[in-house]
Amino acid sequence: MSLDVSPALLEQAERGEVDEAEFVDCVRTSLPFAWEMISSLVAQLKVDGGLFADNQTPPPDEQARGQLLRALASDAIRGALQRHFGVRLAFQNCHRVAVFPLDPSVDERLARFTSVRAQLLNQSPELRDC
Repeated sequence: MSLDVSPALLEQAERGEVDEAEFVDCVRTSLPFAWEMISSLVAQLKVDGGLFADNQTPPPDEQARGQLLRALASDAIRGALQRHFGVRLAFQNCHRVAVFPLDPSVDERLARFTSVRAQLLNQSPELRDC
């Protein structure tokens, strides 16, 4: 499933610049599982503080997994979500989404999370086909 783009938003894109808030709303309504996961992680980060908040629970089904992949694999969607929520997003496997504050003090932790080593350590046979 791609984004459910309204005729008005498509017309806006055909004319030139698109209002990012409208694009973000399109993402919210088109990819509700991804939106909920990211927004809940942002809320968790704000409440708990710390260096980052992440999800380690696999999505309930392939549709939800696909939403995460679309949201985080698209530079446009990912960038818009990062700007909207004021965080940096990181992604491992098919489900481990993390949000990091924009604060440069967490740069080292973000680099560790997105390292080749961390990617390898986050593998398991159960996730082979995700």
